Amino acid sequence: MEVPKTSLTTNEIISKLEYYCSYQDRCHKEVEQKLRSFSLLPELKEQIIVHLIEHKYIDEARFAKSFARGKHNYKGWGKNRIVQELKFREISKRNIDLALLELPKEIYLANFHALAEKNWEAIKERKGQKKNKKFVDFLLRKGYETSLIFEKLKQLDK
Repeated sequence: MEVPKTSLTTNEIISKLEYYCSYQDRCHKEVEQKLRSFSLLPELKEQIIVHLIEHKYIDEARFAKSFARGKHNYKGWGKNRIVQELKFREISKRNIDLALLELPKEIYLANFHALAEKNWEAIKERKGQKKNKKFVDFLLRKGYETSLIFEKLKQLDK
């Protein structure tokens, strides 16, 4: 049986949030959303967030870097999608720029070309506008730059 969240002490809440932040990097916004479920006074919420930052449980730069690496390597996201998602999580421009440095150009391009070629082969349509549109739309959704996409399309659509 789960204990109601309102009957927890401050130390128990801090402990739960330390665990929440330690098994996966979290941004400030995610921690604030989690704190809302505890229905605390604003001063106490702020005190808990300060504790988590001081003890390195919340680190926006570390979060942004691991987010960028993970989403690119495992989900195949491009820079545009990563930037969009980090902005949604209210990460600063400085930290977004640092995160993008985590994607070396050679690896980024290699992943892009592998994903593009795999998708090109998977599209059922024969050559033509419909196939090209599906190809471009897929890579745009993944967040790749239009210049890269159209350059690759020229190579493949010969």
